[in-house]
Amino acid sequence: MNLPVYLDHNATTPLAPGVLDVMTRYLAGDFGNPSSSHNYGHAPRHAVATARTQVADLLGVHANEIVFTGSGSEADTLALLGVTAGQAGTGRRGGHVITQATEHPAVLETCRGLAANGTRLTVLPVDEHGLVRPDDLAAAITPDTLLVSIMHANNETGTIQPITELATIAHRAGVLFHTDAAQTVGKFRFTVAELGADLLSLAGHKFGGPKGVGALYIRDGLTLQPLIRGGGQERGLRSGTENVAGIAAIGAAAQHAADHLDQQQARISGLRDDLHRLLVDVLGDRVVLNGHPVHRLPNTLNISMEGTVGTHLLADLPQLAASTGSACHDGSTNSPVLAAMGLGPDRAAAAIRLSLGPTTTDSDISHAARLLSTAVLGHEHGRGHHSRSSPVGDDAPSAR
Repeated sequence: MNLPVYLDHNATTPLAPGVLDVMTRYLAGDFGNPSSSHNYGHAPRHAVATARTQVADLLGVHANEIVFTGSGSEADTLALLGVTAGQAGTGRRGGHVITQATEHPAVLETCRGLAANGTRLTVLPVDEHGLVRPDDLAAAITPDTLLVSIMHANNETGTIQPITELATIAHRAGVLFHTDAAQTVGKFRFTVAELGADLLSLAGHKFGGPKGVGALYIRDGLTLQPLIRGGGQERGLRSGTENVAGIAAIGAAAQHAADHLDQQQARISGLRDDLHRLLVDVLGDRVVLNGHPVHRLPNTLNISMEGTVGTHLLADLPQLAASTGSACHDGSTNSPVLAAMGLGPDRAAAAIRLSLGPTTTDSDISHAARLLSTAVLGHEHGRGHHSRSSPVGDDAPSAR
């Protein structure tokens, strides 16, 4: 069976080499509870500790600053709610949170929930590339600002925010800084110290780990309130028996990423640029890039092709697994990311996201370029079939 070309790695990734073997070990042979004091608990407890070190090493932090969660969304929620609840009653701050318009829904919806319960919320605008203006952040901070949450890179366009500069602005005002790094961890090399974040969220399945496990970096010394109370696992911040197989697997994925990251980044960014060039060679200026042309993820190409509707285009290409940059209906867009960037309705409706990964090959790129070019030219000549309402692949760029 010939599977479709998979260019939806921002939605989820296949398991990295060796990760399944690690998972199987702790689902079968070493199945014990890591909190057990007898022999069956020893290997699982060691696996959790090892994974904590592996994730910490990838980020350049201490192992005791990593808390495992059930997803990237949970990590975001723990950061936002944990900090605001943990700082309540300090008498200095706690009434104001700042985020920005193209955040993942895990952040935006949590912030809106805080606002519904009395926290003042500021949502910063972005420019045409999806970037937050540092001056806008500086102007938004007030004496009661507690936390700024701005994602490292956008899941739809790949635009990378100037996190170091933004975090510096926050810290000068005595404000904590959180970044959702679900789309950047394992895709290029950086450390938390370089970013200057106090809290950082990640999701295992975005870099070769399994779904259902994430992590939150919490700078040593910060006080957070837990979302889940109980037996006190994960420093009391995430009670419940640990998902040992998932945690061991995210650790293995982090180790694999650390060992291969530089080589893969160069290869994947080259393939991304090859794909863009091949499409432009055939379609010319009908191909328009969405997002920042330089400051973006090495694996992400979000483009609009003039005269098309992204959902229709991908629906006519079952040989290609990709997603749209906007969820379209009758030619309109409801993507808050593209709307916040000021894209017109036609360009937004035409957007598709092509995201590459370690398993992407040269032949995948050439095949995808042929498929897309042929489909676009077919649409121009009235040969496109718009019988399907959704594209092949995960049409949920916000999936976590």
